Amino acid sequence: MSFSVLLSLYYKENHHSLQQSLDSIFMQSKLPDEVILVEDGPLTEILYAVVAKYTHLYPIIKIISLPQNVGLGQALNEGLKHCSYDLVARMDTDDIAKPNRFEKQLSVFEQNPDIDICSAWIEEFADNTDNIISVKKVPEKHWDILRYAQSRCPINHPAVMFRKSSLLSVGGYQHFPLLEDYYLWIRLLINGAKFYNIQESLLYFRTSQDMFARRGGWKYLKNEIIFWKLAYKYNFVSLFRFLKNILVRIPARLCPTSIRKILYTNFLRQQL
Repeated sequence: MSFSVLLSLYYKENHHSLQQSLDSIFMQSKLPDEVILVEDGPLTEILYAVVAKYTHLYPIIKIISLPQNVGLGQALNEGLKHCSYDLVARMDTDDIAKPNRFEKQLSVFEQNPDIDICSAWIEEFADNTDNIISVKKVPEKHWDILRYAQSRCPINHPAVMFRKSSLLSVGGYQHFPLLEDYYLWIRLLINGAKFYNIQESLLYFRTSQDMFARRGGWKYLKNEIIFWKLAYKYNFVSLFRFLKNILVRIPARLCPTSIRKILYTNFLRQQL
């Protein structure tokens, strides 16, 4: 089966992380047919140099340059327009795919033509892949994923492979800072898309103190409240679930970053 890989790059990315990410794509047991790399606004000189190096080494990389930074959701939508194949694998430009990731996901689509979205577990690491902080597990079967999605994000976005046609049927990514993917999964579930998660880690996800800091504060909490209001409006969650989701998030969003890190790594990641 032919497939595309879709990445979005912006100026704050570390060039070493970008190289590791791209290397992991081209060391796969099943190589992609094309790689769509969206430059989300102007980049640094060193990032341009890395991009130039890899486009020379791998001509299947296609560069889509945006004149200004538009954010992840809009950048990915623009990249989707240039994906030649219905199957699209997402990658972040600082993560590392395991060598058999694409092969295992393609096998799911080959054996289950009704599946629209396929992801997997991910291992969160700091500094290098020998330093695993936590494992983010997600449920396997569609109905378990549907129930799980009523309280927590059911898909690991950096490890997802999906049908482009399914995403376009619900309008693709939509602007929702830090929640673009979750909002997308809910709209797809409401639209009848079928989900599956491989029950093993297929990707190393780079984490840092900054990540835990970004997942806190009044602004993030306000965004989540808007998100769950929409989920309730769409009848995706009950009034009870809506209120519970908000109440359990208030302390997690407003506590110090150090406490939030402990909550994420010790209580939220390992449990389904």
